[in-house]
Amino acid sequence: MPYYIYRVLPHARLEKLAEFDAFKAASAHAKALRAAEHGAPQGKVKVMFAGNEQLAQDMLCQVREPGPSGDD
Repeated sequence: MPYYIYRVLPHARLEKLAEFDAFKAASAHAKALRAAEHGAPQGKVKVMFAGNEQLAQDMLCQVREPGPSGDD
């Protein structure tokens, strides 16, 4: 399965930036994109591992519950 790199913009808009077969290359590209943003970022750069573009977009649009906070 490929790794997709997306820019997540306000109002749940997604912009596909790249696609890679290996995590290492995808991660390096995403880090380079984040580092190249000068000043205010234009959205979040996310790496998604999914079977196809539609699944990647669906996962990016899902609302996730926050994880546990500290010691319980």
